[in-house]
Amino acid sequence: MNFHNFEGLMIGLGAFLIIGVCHPIVIKGEYYFGQRLWWMFLLAGVGLCIASLASESVLVSSLLGVGAFSCFWGIKETRDQQERVRKGWFPRNPNRTYWWDKEENTEANDASSHQSKG
Repeated sequence: MNFHNFEGLMIGLGAFLIIGVCHPIVIKGEYYFGQRLWWMFLLAGVGLCIASLASESVLVSSLLGVGAFSCFWGIKETRDQQERVRKGWFPRNPNRTYWWDKEENTEANDASSHQSKG
């Protein structure tokens, strides 16, 4: 067996590790930065795409490509993570105001004004 026989396994392991690292980055990033995090994922993804295209090694290029598209996926996951926080599946940052806080306050004010009139 030579190096090329293990290259596919190394790419698979690398993809597994990259995705595994991105998941907690999305969770912690949404907690501290909210939706503002998406452009960081975009910049990292574009940079990793460029690096992947510039690489002459199949292994390195593949891992950079996996990292790039994991960053692009992170943009969507950041939005999904905020929805998971809204549902109470993940802790919310007590120092931040979320978009649904404004809606709930508006609905509560509307309900109280209807009750006081009736």
